[in-house]
Amino acid sequence: MSQGPLMPKATAVWLVENTSLSFDQIADFCKLHPLEVKGIADGEVAAGIKGLDPVTTGQLTREEIEKAQDNPNYRLKLAESRVKLPEQKKIKKGPRYTPVSRRHDRPNAILWLVRNHPELKDAQIMRLVGTTKTTIQQVRDRTHWNSASLTPMDPVTLGLCSQIDLDFEVQRAAKDRPQVQPQETGGTLMPAEVSTAEEPRHDEPFADMSRPKPAQEEDIDVNSVFAKLKQLKRDDEDEE
Repeated sequence: MSQGPLMPKATAVWLVENTSLSFDQIADFCKLHPLEVKGIADGEVAAGIKGLDPVTTGQLTREEIEKAQDNPNYRLKLAESRVKLPEQKKIKKGPRYTPVSRRHDRPNAILWLVRNHPELKDAQIMRLVGTTKTTIQQVRDRTHWNSASLTPMDPVTLGLCSQIDLDFEVQRAAKDRPQVQPQETGGTLMPAEVSTAEEPRHDEPFADMSRPKPAQEEDIDVNSVFAKLKQLKRDDEDEE
């Protein structure tokens, strides 16, 4: 798609008033809809807009206009600019700008990020709230001049960054963080269902027979006990 002229509606107004070009030719050159150009001709669109001469601005030549007027199927071509504009250099994106009214809230936001998202790097916090590495370190070490009055506050609520930016930095920090492999530990507590289970009975078919069988108490005969006691008493009397 070719580039249109500067101030396309003002240029269209001038072409409608000063040339016999068709609506389609003007619409194609000014990157407008033909009905919009017709509205300009009828005074319904662009009312009060002063026409801009594309010839004096170097966007068209007289010869190009005359050529288009002679041939309704011809399409106007934008003249090449004689002034070469220098290429714009990419400006390195610096820290986020923080309004003056919000700058006193930055330490509170830093404290919130340090506590709730310790995985964030200093550079990420700097991008989110527009602070310096020194301030972040002071908040972490509790050496900030206002440490006693700092209160953790969400930077999104304070308007220092958007929720999308915060989520993006948190996800990025989670990806960069190395995964920690679980280490082998010593003895652990037994599950409740194991520790509270009843011991198997030895008379059960699948009981553990490796354990010693508890000794069973013999049945006691009361009559035989009394008879034995009487016999002992008689022996003692005979000896006397």
